[in-house]
Amino acid sequence: MSLFLLILLLINPSIEKIEIENEKPTLSILVDNSKSVSFFKEDKSVTDFIYKLQNNNALITKFSLNEFSFGRELQILDSLSFLENETNIAKAIIGVNELQKDKIAPIILITDGNQTIGAAYEFLNTKQPIYPIIIGDTTKYVDLKIAQLNVNKYSYIQNKFPVEVILNYEGSETVNTQFSIFSDGKTVYRENVSFSSEKKSATITANLTSTKEGLQYYTASVSNLKNEKNTKNNSKSFSVEVINEQTKVLILSSVLHPDIGALKKSIESNKQRSVAVFMIDDFKGQINDYRLVILNQVNNKFNTIISQLNETNSNYLLISGANTDWNFINKQQLGFIKKAINQTENYGAIFNDSFLTFLQENIGFNNFPPLKDKFGEVLISKEHQTLLYQNINGIQTNQPLLTTFDVNNQKSAVLFGEGIWKWRAASFLNSNSYEDFDKFTGSLVQYLASNKKRDRLEVNANTIYPANSTINISAFYTDKNYQFDARAALEIAITNTATKEVTKIPFSLVNNSYQVEIENLVSGDYSYKVEVLGLNIKSYGRFIITEYQIEEQFTNANVTKLQQLAVKTGGKVYYKNQLADVTKELLENEYFYTVQKSSVKQQNLIDWKWILFFVVALFTAEWFIRKYHGKI
Repeated sequence: MSLFLLILLLINPSIEKIEIENEKPTLSILVDNSKSVSFFKEDKSVTDFIYKLQNNNALITKFSLNEFSFGRELQILDSLSFLENETNIAKAIIGVNELQKDKIAPIILITDGNQTIGAAYEFLNTKQPIYPIIIGDTTKYVDLKIAQLNVNKYSYIQNKFPVEVILNYEGSETVNTQFSIFSDGKTVYRENVSFSSEKKSATITANLTSTKEGLQYYTASVSNLKNEKNTKNNSKSFSVEVINEQTKVLILSSVLHPDIGALKKSIESNKQRSVAVFMIDDFKGQINDYRLVILNQVNNKFNTIISQLNETNSNYLLISGANTDWNFINKQQLGFIKKAINQTENYGAIFNDSFLTFLQENIGFNNFPPLKDKFGEVLISKEHQTLLYQNINGIQTNQPLLTTFDVNNQKSAVLFGEGIWKWRAASFLNSNSYEDFDKFTGSLVQYLASNKKRDRLEVNANTIYPANSTINISAFYTDKNYQFDARAALEIAITNTATKEVTKIPFSLVNNSYQVEIENLVSGDYSYKVEVLGLNIKSYGRFIITEYQIEEQFTNANVTKLQQLAVKTGGKVYYKNQLADVTKELLENEYFYTVQKSSVKQQNLIDWKWILFFVVALFTAEWFIRKYHGKI
């Protein structure tokens, strides 16, 4: 019997069993959890609508209900606060589509249709029909708002800087109003503007004069219209940092090159700067007359100039290329060398997000044409910060393309490649303006031309934040040798200048910088102090939190976009009081059917655990019987 059961266990006979499973369609309920819902006073109506959906027995019988809420991100619905500061409807729909891929899963979208960030949701391609439930006021009111404000962050003393403001009007009557810009309670610009049913938009360009050095705050405002419901979008604050600086730049080159003209035009786009260009053989002046010296295609003819730069601790920018004599440069002990061969290579740019020497945005560096330089490895022996890395034939490297130095109160930078004139042309093609590229060279020149001693603690923060936004502040701290120090403990103390309330928050170490996120600060004027605990090293600054609430800038629900979304996806628009209608549509729609799925499973005819138990029991009994009879 034991042997028989063992053989049966090894054979393990089985049969096929067909199992039938019914898969109900999924009904996804997407709920707008942003502040605009509470602004429209729709909190209770939304929660009541969801409660009735969740407790509708007919829907529960036909569908599997999945509930989500969304603001900036999509989340599983737990509770509704209506406190999200931003709305991304497109991201929420895309997220649900990914979760319900290859399923029958209609979507109920409960929202006012006003999106503040993200792609245009009305043009999304989705296989699932969407049924928007419109909440909020659908009445069209007269409204005038500042749709967009464009201004440079920096200006120079006694210079004029442009402020471009785009005003939008919603209404059918002809109206006259006044646009103004205020600073310190005084009107610095005023212009009358009119709108009508034909003229719905106006662009105003104001040229303001920088009269005071430092950070200056302004408020752009358009007068309220009669019977205008929402006046919070009639004003917007901005800031400009006014710099008192006169800069003379010298460009010395060993060859004629288009880079020279591009740099001269770009630098002189700021009227506070002038550029003098000389061939190295023709220069007879003194470098002390200039705040910055640009060395293009250095060779042994630059020996005297480089010696003067080192003796006077003058700041410089070195640009290398196909005509650069790297054997000469390597002997100058500048803190960097290049093991170059007599062959050129094209180097693309990779933007470094962690660059903290000065504030620089990515203006499309990764897509700019490559620069040309002699091929070889770059070795740097002194402290540096790299803004751009080299990309060689699509391969990203850790080799610098543009790097900066600040050692012994001498600032310098090296661009390892010629052809920067192509960058200026490419920037113009991308934006139809040289402004982005000129701001880049302006930031680089401003840094290099400044004789200010580098601080061991550098703090990056904006000057204006919208209400209820997350405030991100980063700091870079170095030791006495100006090497990044990850051992320090940094703390920020934020003071509300009106209430004198102080909030202290420690920084967190993230990669090679210290960062802090601050939330829930009320609107107002703030000053801050960043301190390295245990050391007398501090940095001060200020910022303003405006009363601008982006979720409160809408006067009514966006019915048009929601209707477009419903039509494109095969759904239908309903309103909050049409629960019975939307329920009837979902229940009677034959497209939403239960899918019957069959699966074939192998089922064992025997239970191996019991068989194994009997085998062990029989062998044990046989052993005792044989032992008893003396057979063992």
